[in-house]
Amino acid sequence: MKVVNLSLIALLALLTAACGDHNDRPERGTLVSISATGEASRVPDVASISAGVVTEAADSKQAMADNAAQMQTLMKAIKKAGIDDKDVQTSGISLYPHYTTNRNGAGKAEIDGYTARNTVSIKVRKLEKLGEVLDALAAAGANQINGPSLEIGEPEPVMAEARQQALDKARARAETYAKSLDMKVLRIVSISESGSGGMPRPMMMEMARAKTADAVTPVAPGETTVSVNLDLVFELDD
Repeated sequence: MKVVNLSLIALLALLTAACGDHNDRPERGTLVSISATGEASRVPDVASISAGVVTEAADSKQAMADNAAQMQTLMKAIKKAGIDDKDVQTSGISLYPHYTTNRNGAGKAEIDGYTARNTVSIKVRKLEKLGEVLDALAAAGANQINGPSLEIGEPEPVMAEARQQALDKARARAETYAKSLDMKVLRIVSISESGSGGMPRPMMMEMARAKTADAVTPVAPGETTVSVNLDLVFELDD
């Protein structure tokens, strides 16, 4: 029994030595919290648009049938324009009635027709062809076109550039604080990141009939800016 007790005491002593006394921990230097934002811009290379067909008929079945026939023509035009199947997705199908009421507002409202709607979302990865694609959709019977939303197809390299810029800004500020206190930047204690991948700017587009056979809808891609926000804590020391 004495041997067991001695062994237990020895084990507890080893654990105490390994863990150490909390009071023996070295104190941290001065901590400074800094927020910084970095930005990077690129010409967007991907456009997202939506196109659809709206049809009306007195009968619900006829409205859907007319819509399906016109939509098939539109889908063939999308395929002919070189859009991959993976970049075309149905985003909405709807059918709803129209109601009429008496001029004086009396009496029960009656259905006098139906509207059918079918919409697809499309990604155009060759931005130089976007104007031609829009014109082809209108020519194929699309009577509802929304967009484009322009974006960067591979945003991570641009985000990395913005991230590095934010980090450089934060470190420079930390160096400024350290210098004013006759100290030096020892290390980064923590980093927290939030970012924006470049906000799309959707806009409604009305497809007008071209004045000449060679006219193509103009599209100006401009630039898309992404930003990264960093919250960092630096440790300063003598």
